[in-house]
Amino acid sequence: MVCEITMQPVRRHDTDGAILFSDIVVPLKAAGIDLDIVAGTGPVIAHPVRTAADVEAIGRLDPEAVGAIGRAVALLRAELDPTPTALIGFAGAPFTLASYLIEGGPSRHYAHTKAMMYGNPALWHSLMARLADITVAFLIVQLRAGVQAVQLFDSWAGMLSRRDYETFVAPHSTRVFAEIAAAQTGGAASVPRIHFGVGTGELLVPMARVGADVVGVDWRVPLDEAIARIGPGPALQGNLDPTVLFAGETVIAEHVRRVIADADRALAAGARGHIFNLGHGVLPDTDPDAITRVVELVHSA
Repeated sequence: MVCEITMQPVRRHDTDGAILFSDIVVPLKAAGIDLDIVAGTGPVIAHPVRTAADVEAIGRLDPEAVGAIGRAVALLRAELDPTPTALIGFAGAPFTLASYLIEGGPSRHYAHTKAMMYGNPALWHSLMARLADITVAFLIVQLRAGVQAVQLFDSWAGMLSRRDYETFVAPHSTRVFAEIAAAQTGGAASVPRIHFGVGTGELLVPMARVGADVVGVDWRVPLDEAIARIGPGPALQGNLDPTVLFAGETVIAEHVRRVIADADRALAAGARGHIFNLGHGVLPDTDPDAITRVVELVHSA
């Protein structure tokens, strides 16, 4: 099922990459966290992590517990190897995983998360270290099974100030990227590492310094402005606003051209490359034909 669901967008839209179908809380569940994904809500944690005992109870991830993910990667590589389509693995970043665990589910204000971060930094860093271990283990399973790039999703880091990100988050994401790099051997040594976030315009500089080869940029910051903030070096990923896909073919074409033009200027300013995609995920009611049209426009540019 993982293989089939991953392949369906590739077959339908002729994308250049396939993103492994999974969820960022899969390794938490495999590590023994009591959670469920509730329709209309998202991940819900049965017992939110708020105390030292709660943190101590979080176990390590046994690679065998996510063996199905490795087997899905092998199936996907068998499907994709005759094509030029790359398989992208992914995992949730420690901060985003921590926010789910502490809040007990999705949140608007992250009050409990910030309360631990500010009020008990030692406990916070202990939790983040455990989550970094889980994230690294999950990504190594995917790398060893054959993914050709990995993406670290820090979906909710945009709710932090730059100072807080640098103090409470960056050291742990840096360790994730460093340990992934150290774990790669032989032909896997060049597997690109992508860092993704939403609402992270103020964090682009520190996010670019944690060790990724590619920095995701959402639609709020033009790509040429993003590379001006970051400086030459990394590649950029992004950044069409997903709501544009509801606005009709003429508007879609206009915005695709604009993103490509922004990317061309970013490349001239020192970006290593550009991966065209949405600045965030595909919204549930999006017409699939609009996605196909975006891919066609990008391929013909």
